[in-house]
Amino acid sequence: MQLIVVSGRSGSGKTIALRVLEDLGFYCVDNLPITLLPTLVHAVIEQFDRIAISIDVRNIPGRSDELLDALDFLPKKVKPEILFIDSDEGVLLKRFGETRRLHPLSQRELPLPEALKLEYKLLEPIAERATWRIDSSKLSVHQLSEQVTERVLGKAAARLIVVFQSFGFKHGVPPDADYVFDARILPNPHWEPELKPLNGRDQPVQHFFSQQPLVTKFIFQVETFLATWLPHFQRSNRSYLTIAIGCTGGQHRSVYIAEQLASRFSDQTFKVQIRHRELDAQ
Repeated sequence: MQLIVVSGRSGSGKTIALRVLEDLGFYCVDNLPITLLPTLVHAVIEQFDRIAISIDVRNIPGRSDELLDALDFLPKKVKPEILFIDSDEGVLLKRFGETRRLHPLSQRELPLPEALKLEYKLLEPIAERATWRIDSSKLSVHQLSEQVTERVLGKAAARLIVVFQSFGFKHGVPPDADYVFDARILPNPHWEPELKPLNGRDQPVQHFFSQQPLVTKFIFQVETFLATWLPHFQRSNRSYLTIAIGCTGGQHRSVYIAEQLASRFSDQTFKVQIRHRELDAQ
């Protein structure tokens, strides 16, 4: 039996994730008390092959590692996995302001920012053991649903999904990145007046980079590193890997390199995707 535990801070998108899992054929239970987890599993283990439950701070009677203890003592035929969804604190504050909903810890009379910090502290042991982590800060409902589906189906198909994502360091490092490569040391088209308004997908910018030996060497060495280790991730039953390439603004260098790497791995056994965080946000 496949058991997926959906957890994360309130407002991050757990309900959306659970709906996606239900559409994928999982038997879903929302806000299950931890103490009832073994009872649920034993009750449905012969009836369902896949179940999903959501656990949030309301379901934790004392400490969140009680959930981890419960998972460790489930029947051997149950394979538990954790999907942890979170967002930036500023995004969560905005979402609560828009919906006017009370935070689950509001009964402790905590200000919302303090409640969010406490909530993460309580859930941190679960986050550290997560099989998948998704940051929903900049994701639409559709994008979040898509990522949940990709991770779960990628695991089921035993096919590694490799995401090459460009980003700008001045906007922060993607929290869900597995590897981060820093391209800020490379020549920057930003200082070329005719190239500044363009991005790394535009032909003039691509031509500029193709003439730069340092850029060619950077891509070759990253490609060599990934070609060595990606098969090991695949064999370890990993389902999703995010390779983040960063430059200052996320417009030129990181975009070009992400595109080049994605192209070079597109004919492999992996499923390759490209995301440009700053370009997609425009």
